Amino acid sequence: MHLPLKKFSLLLFLVTLGFYSKAQTVTGLGTYLTPQEAKKLYTDTIVRHTPFRPYVLNNSDSLLLAKDSSVHKTWLGRKTFDEHLLQVVNPEYKIYLDFLPDFQIGSDLKNNRTTWVNTRGFMLGGSIGKNFSFYTSFYENQGVFPVYVDNYTRGINVLPGQGEVRNYGDHGLDYSYSQGRISYTPSKYFNFDLGYDKNFIGDGYRSLLLSDAAAPYPYVKITATIWKLRYMMMWAQMIDRESPKLDYQNGYRKKWGAFHYLDWNISKKVSVGLFENIIWMDADSLGKRGFDWSYLNPLLFFRPVEFANGSPDKALVGLTAKYKMLPKFTWYGQFALNEFTASEFFSGDGYWANKWGTQIGFRSFDIFGIPNLHFQGEANIVRPYTYTARIPIVEGVAVPNNGKPTNNYVHFSQPLAHLWGANFEEFLGIVNYTWRRFDVRGQFTYGYYGRDPEGLNYGKNILKPYDTRVSDYGNYIGQGITSHLYYGDIKIAYVLNPKYNLRFETGLTYRNEKNDASPSNTTIVSVGLRSSFRNLYYDF
Repeated sequence: MHLPLKKFSLLLFLVTLGFYSKAQTVTGLGTYLTPQEAKKLYTDTIVRHTPFRPYVLNNSDSLLLAKDSSVHKTWLGRKTFDEHLLQVVNPEYKIYLDFLPDFQIGSDLKNNRTTWVNTRGFMLGGSIGKNFSFYTSFYENQGVFPVYVDNYTRGINVLPGQGEVRNYGDHGLDYSYSQGRISYTPSKYFNFDLGYDKNFIGDGYRSLLLSDAAAPYPYVKITATIWKLRYMMMWAQMIDRESPKLDYQNGYRKKWGAFHYLDWNISKKVSVGLFENIIWMDADSLGKRGFDWSYLNPLLFFRPVEFANGSPDKALVGLTAKYKMLPKFTWYGQFALNEFTASEFFSGDGYWANKWGTQIGFRSFDIFGIPNLHFQGEANIVRPYTYTARIPIVEGVAVPNNGKPTNNYVHFSQPLAHLWGANFEEFLGIVNYTWRRFDVRGQFTYGYYGRDPEGLNYGKNILKPYDTRVSDYGNYIGQGITSHLYYGDIKIAYVLNPKYNLRFETGLTYRNEKNDASPSNTTIVSVGLRSSFRNLYYDF
């Protein structure tokens, strides 16, 4: 039994009207966390379920809710430095509206290219009573990007984490996208969330389970909190841009995702979590499959349901863990398992179907006793072919599909987990320092991975089906065109208005990719006026 696609799509489309719950997340704006908010989450004496982003708050969690304060007396001073552009405050409801500029200009020095971004966005949100709130934002953009970002974007015709692009001038791109949420928290036990947005599971900078690296998508989510447990159930609709369109009216093919995540605070220091996901195709050459009611199962363990249905759907399971070793020092980790063969898992012979990834990292706050000086270190390792799927097969025959799978762990041509796909090792460090309204952020990343030569599949590009793998055995991280990436980025900003993160910002980025096929080296300087609660990743 299947839910008609048009009715379900219409239901989810309504959320683009933009609703969001202030009682649901720290920042009020999705997966973005400021350093101060992260510090509150991880150093507070209250034991919190930190792997959820947007973070689900109970009504009593006032510590993490933004406070209204004004230090300027004039209207212009308040609007520039303290308040929303327009706001209506009433005992029964609050409404705010902000203009979100992102005006940047810079230079890709090694490639002699002037870079710029011209973004005009708006944000509308508010709350009604204590339990219901709303949020929406829309961005219209044009820009010229560094060569490595431009090449990646034109390869998939999508700017990472944002939208489909069109040509603009000689080297420019034109694109737009929107986000929105409806959230209702009737009690401290439940939160109901409908949105067209992103979600993130984990304590790290990256997530190997579900990240915010891809474009927004429509979803329905229920979060339940009881005792020391928090349980999330989510159903989402994804876009498969690699398959041929069904027809002009239906546009790109769709696929569905069902997600479960259970987080258990065992003690004040230790937390563990269980994650599972199923991705299934919406349509094949024989017609539409639609929403599979079997995956409305609200309990953990999809795999038995999938097996009972004789289903070819793609499963991903995972574990998370967190250990608060010191009041201001926390270890965290993840393990993602896409597929494995028990007899081959510990053999060390590089069997292709042992597809897994692991993460370990830490967060440290007020290091060296310096207030608001924070450091985060993280390592991510993902084996070749992880997150990939096979070419669809119907009645024993491969479905013509441009040689691409449809139920891989991908949305809108972008990975749903780590932006790098698979077949890599990554080590990164991030330092943040805040003094009054000055904010400094530095990041250094070293990556080791194997790129795919023309016409071959060594397991990094998860858009490719694993049917086209080079070999069954001898698959190790770095196979293919062995590459080393050195990435450094520093940004210095003065925050004009924390209400909508309006800031003057200047930055310096260094990127050096070394390999024997197509090495690249670039240095980028930029300056601009920005207002953003978005996590946009260009460190690839």
